[in-house]
Amino acid sequence: MPLAIEIANIKNAKHSTETECRLVADLRIKGKLMANQDLISLETDHRVEETAERLGMSRREFLQFCAAIATSLGLPQGADAAVAEAIATKKRPSVIWLHFQECTGCTESMLRAEHPTLEKLILDVISLDYHETLFAAAGHQVEAARKTAMEENKGKYILVVEGAIPTKDGGIYCKIGGKTAIELLKECAADAAAIIAIGSCSSWGGMPSTGINPTGSSGVASVLKRPVVTIPGCPPNPYNFMSTVVHFLTFGSLPALDQLGRPKFAYSRLVHENCERRAHFDAGRFAMDFGDEGHRKGYCLYKLGCKGPETYANCPTVMFGDAGGGTWPVGCGHPCIGCTEQGVGFEKPIHAMAKMKNIEPSVFLPRIVEEKGVGSSLGSAAVLAAVAGAAAGAGAMVAKNLGLSHKAEELEQAKNKGQKANETTEV
Repeated sequence: MPLAIEIANIKNAKHSTETECRLVADLRIKGKLMANQDLISLETDHRVEETAERLGMSRREFLQFCAAIATSLGLPQGADAAVAEAIATKKRPSVIWLHFQECTGCTESMLRAEHPTLEKLILDVISLDYHETLFAAAGHQVEAARKTAMEENKGKYILVVEGAIPTKDGGIYCKIGGKTAIELLKECAADAAAIIAIGSCSSWGGMPSTGINPTGSSGVASVLKRPVVTIPGCPPNPYNFMSTVVHFLTFGSLPALDQLGRPKFAYSRLVHENCERRAHFDAGRFAMDFGDEGHRKGYCLYKLGCKGPETYANCPTVMFGDAGGGTWPVGCGHPCIGCTEQGVGFEKPIHAMAKMKNIEPSVFLPRIVEEKGVGSSLGSAAVLAAVAGAAAGAGAMVAKNLGLSHKAEELEQAKNKGQKANETTEV
């Protein structure tokens, strides 16, 4: 029980919570396992060379990819070699990929990613034994393939769910092979080693769950009532999914997750924190309208409704689709809509300003282009004159009243003096 020993050692050394001890112990064990591994030493390993050739990559490109995966996951030194060795030598985990209420955008984004070609990596790293969209077969054949894969890999396969699950009226609004989405999900989840909800729809309900939600669309975790890895996005970045699977393949466990089940390596920072337009935000330079001077110059899109300040995702750092620099919504000039964040994406109006989660721009920051004065019209001049005349008349009346009051006071004082003089004379 090496994990239990590590936890006990940490508890004796520091006053930490059970969760903190477990996380630190897990990292220590991974570090010890990888301490003697070196990525450079694998360059001459024939298994790595064969894997790289199978993927249509050079050996160096394959090793660089493994190093990038390890770095993005925040793993300790030696993890890059462990990742490379796992991909090259370990048995590919069986994957059952279910489709429910969705547009297949998650699968599409995975197949369209390149550098290196992600579908080659995915199909080499995993054994995709059931996927309705990619199967050439149909009907009873694919259902038989699913059941066979589940039986042969009981307790070891990965279940990936794409799309929301309709729960209203017993789930009759989505059926596959004569079974409702609820029935199929629970059947496949029963013996799965890990469950991954890919996309916002399966993570919490996504777009199908907005508004009146006539079908009762829900996320995977709420239906299964058990922890699920969620990789939200519409569609999500395929490398976030790839990194999660590689971590499971390498260590036999899933990466660290936040309270919503999202991998921390991808969803622990606000989009706003790493946005290339952040400097403009801090300086008070905002685009006020699409196509205006600020928009053309790449100023901050906060006032056009960017949800980056309240959305957790790694979009600014990982980009999307490998189509070149700046290939993500904000980089292309459109505000982030918060598709990875429940309660933001598909619920808040696209161009409504975001609720800041860390800092708000100063109200005293001026606009880049302020409107200039154009002089007064005849109407406004007449109004101004009338107001000025009224003010002058009021001032005169006040002065007049003040003068009268002073005179009355002086007469009263003289009268009092006269009375006092008469009283003295009589005495």
